[in-house]
Amino acid sequence: MDVLGRFTRRLPEMLADIERLVTCESPSHDVVAVARSADVVAEMGVRLLGAPPERIVLQGRTHLRWRFGDGPVRVLISGHHDTVWPVGSLRSRPFSITDGVLRGPGCFDMKAGVVQALHAVAELPDRTGVTVLITGDEELGAPSSRELIEATATGCAAALVLEASADGGALKTERKGVSMYRLRVRGRAAHAGLEPDRGVNASVELAHQILAIQALADPGRGTTVVPTALAAGTTVNTVPAEGETAVDVRAASREEQQRVDRAMRALAPVLPGARHQLDGGPNRPPLEASASAALYARAVAVAGRLGLPAPGQAAVGGASDGNLTAGVGTPTLDGLGAVGGGAHADSEHVVVAELPRRAALVAALTADLLAADRMAPAAYPDAVVS
Repeated sequence: MDVLGRFTRRLPEMLADIERLVTCESPSHDVVAVARSADVVAEMGVRLLGAPPERIVLQGRTHLRWRFGDGPVRVLISGHHDTVWPVGSLRSRPFSITDGVLRGPGCFDMKAGVVQALHAVAELPDRTGVTVLITGDEELGAPSSRELIEATATGCAAALVLEASADGGALKTERKGVSMYRLRVRGRAAHAGLEPDRGVNASVELAHQILAIQALADPGRGTTVVPTALAAGTTVNTVPAEGETAVDVRAASREEQQRVDRAMRALAPVLPGARHQLDGGPNRPPLEASASAALYARAVAVAGRLGLPAPGQAAVGGASDGNLTAGVGTPTLDGLGAVGGGAHADSEHVVVAELPRRAALVAALTADLLAADRMAPAAYPDAVVS
């Protein structure tokens, strides 16, 4: 039986595993729920991979890692089991499969991808050099797992990220880098009716700064700079003494990310007597096209050998752990997980027919990379795995 046939036979088991994982709710902020979800993923891994994972708890959040072989990691398969959905979401969004469409909170982003990853690795005849890393805080920006991801990815030949696909099943070959800032402004309070001239109005200072910040965007280069949450003042008859705004920056290149960072740090007060405090900075580097180009070409070739249509490619604004793997110089291909849509929305869903196809692609691509990595460098471009 060929690779695709084996995964088609696995589909009922994959669906049962997805149901079990989706119905174990795991919002990122709830460390107890995330630990329960990690138990479910670990049990699946033991059943499918024949080995327990390392259970790594950082800042209260549970991450799982399986490492195969005693040598260096050559292929990292990455994903996360936390979601944005609070406990209780299943009551209004129950798990279901209707007319070939699977639904449930977190199914697309990215519990189906976790199941696909485990089943893909289970089919590998030789797992030596493979590491599977499933983290529990991706939706928060990987505050506890960042160093773990970067350390695990460093030196790998490839990182395959089982995040959900882009529209139409496209692979994610570019992701914008993310920077997050909080600008705090301090002025001086005064009575708004009696002596406003004695005050330094933090709201007015923030207005000047917000306009300057927004002007840092460069749509032609795909750079967005968006002031978001805003707060200032205490009472309606008091000149605000303090205020703050949050700023979300997305940039397609390191150059642009650094340009905006320099400009943010160069912001100067406009009103006499106003003072600034800027916190934050670049959070995730971009996943640039150069980091994914060779892997994408290899995935297209592997899909052709499997008899699958060539997957498309897409550049997206959202970040993932793939930004971190690319940031340490590891070739990275993202969006290899479920095909569907509606991430973080009531319409979240997965196309059931695509589950075995994508799992087969991940398994065959991983085997192809391992075989190529073991060959002499001159033979690498032509490596083929049946």
